[in-house]
Amino acid sequence: MSQPSADQGFRPPQQARSRESLQKVLAAAEHVLAVQGIEEFTVGAVAEQAGMSVGAIYRRFSGKNQLLYAVKDQLLGQLETGVAEALRAAGPGLGEIVGAFAQALADTFARRDRIFPELLDNQRAEGRDRGLQALATIQDAFVDAVRRCLPEIRRPDQEQAVRMTARTVIGSCVHRAASGRFWPDGLTWSEWAAETTGMALAYLTSPEESGPRV
Repeated sequence: MSQPSADQGFRPPQQARSRESLQKVLAAAEHVLAVQGIEEFTVGAVAEQAGMSVGAIYRRFSGKNQLLYAVKDQLLGQLETGVAEALRAAGPGLGEIVGAFAQALADTFARRDRIFPELLDNQRAEGRDRGLQALATIQDAFVDAVRRCLPEIRRPDQEQAVRMTARTVIGSCVHRAASGRFWPDGLTWSEWAAETTGMALAYLTSPEESGPRV
């Protein structure tokens, strides 16, 4: 979990017992978001789900918004870690790296399929900043991993093409999570990852056509 600013006010605990208590609160908060939605998300509802007093929650968080930030921060940290681990474990080829990247995104969003839309729809400024930080982190991780495969990329500006691919895959994932309730595509997250990987590879391995730009 990242270190939030003083305005967010939350600091991860150092003692093991306190960390376990925090995870219990965050798990309860995720459950409330998934089952009841943001409209019913209150400190009282989280306390009831966690089997704790409201006062115990307030001793750690100033209120609902700070608790939401902590949930989002944890999920984004898991996204960053999951992508980094997947890229380290990926095979050496371009297809393996792109596939690992897309699947890592899919795995994280699939596990929290009902949580991310709520968080994406209700972002405060500090939440947006944390989200952008996470997206930049995973993009940089992808770019670094693909550098060893540059000979496989046939676009004239390879570095730009790699960054365009990262942004497109990430953007597609976030858009799918945010809009899936209203605009379903009929795919599982793994199917989405496979289709997205295929499109990304087609772009990276196809030379740009010569001729005037329209």
